[in-house]
Amino acid sequence: MLKSPLNYVGGKYKLLPQIIPLFPNEIDLFVDLFSGGANVGINVEAKKYWFNDMNYKINEMFRFFSTQDPDELIYNIDEIITNWNLSKTNQEAFLAFRNYYNSNPSPINLYVLVAYSYNYQIRFNNSMKFNNPFGKNRSQFTNNMRSNLYKFVKRLNEIKPLFTDYLFEHLNLSDLKPNDFVYLDPPYLITRASYNDGNRGFTNWNENQELKMYNLLNQLTSNKVRWAMSNVLENKEKQHTLLENFIKNKSVAVHVLNYNYNNSSYNSKGVGSKEVLITNYDVSNGNILKY
Repeated sequence: MLKSPLNYVGGKYKLLPQIIPLFPNEIDLFVDLFSGGANVGINVEAKKYWFNDMNYKINEMFRFFSTQDPDELIYNIDEIITNWNLSKTNQEAFLAFRNYYNSNPSPINLYVLVAYSYNYQIRFNNSMKFNNPFGKNRSQFTNNMRSNLYKFVKRLNEIKPLFTDYLFEHLNLSDLKPNDFVYLDPPYLITRASYNDGNRGFTNWNENQELKMYNLLNQLTSNKVRWAMSNVLENKEKQHTLLENFIKNKSVAVHVLNYNYNNSSYNSKGVGSKEVLITNYDVSNGNILKY
């Protein structure tokens, strides 16, 4: 499995061995509606790819990566690191480079900045100024990052995906066909993470958006388009009642995932906690479940 070059909050890399085998065997267009770090889509086999995420800063970076030769890109990153004297101990250099990026933003500089930021996170304030602190004694452009970036960029060169930066409700998916496939990994309503708290320069996730997403899922099913959605039904003793009601009222399959890389599938009535993948089709034959 290829790994995103970004340590994206909520990324599904560790769950890929459980998630991808549940996808249809043949996909014409793979649509990743909340693509984030693109861990899922980059590992899916399809004829065409469409990644969408409201975080246009990440997509801007990925669009840039897709035009680059991986060896040349890494050479240029090394040049930036050397010229700015960046290291996991040089906080002064990091702060100077962060100020430079905020005055002169560019995709490659954002990636370098992330490589030396706390927990390798992308974080902006409401003025879209990068404000993640220095990852002192921890963050740097490691050999693992170098390898992941090389393989990721090479894969982008091969699949030539489309990247768009819209809120999901602004996308027109009415032209999708039965052999197309939509994957959704939305912000989790019952968690409070940096990607959905409304304080990182991007729109927060709320019940209204959650319900709009359910309406979209209904429309996709009506158009005979298969979809799969990652979510959680329980988190820290908090129940996702909206999602539970959606499951009860629709014919969907719920697959409970765990980090031991085992997978079990249950009828929607008996679903408990932890991470789940919900599909509108039978994974054994790919047929859409009838409402």
